[in-house]
Amino acid sequence: MKHLLKSKYIVSDPEILGGTPVFKGTRVPVEILFDYIKDNSIEEFLKGYPQVTRQMVNDALTLAALYFSKKSGIIYEGAAR
Repeated sequence: MKHLLKSKYIVSDPEILGGTPVFKGTRVPVEILFDYIKDNSIEEFLKGYPQVTRQMVNDALTLAALYFSKKSGIIYEGAAR
């Protein structure tokens, strides 16, 4: 059984960075959040990327937690632009 994850704060559009998942309304890839918080705080990330809100970060972290907690396959579907 596959699970569909939806997000209203993360989008994937072939016209934006070749379909890389980004925070909605920005060109900031979600991947940067995870790279950044390896060595820095979320507060520092938010200062460095003011167009990303705490709510967007929380959504990305929640999706990551759901992804890694599921035992079956997951299909990601970003929000429409």
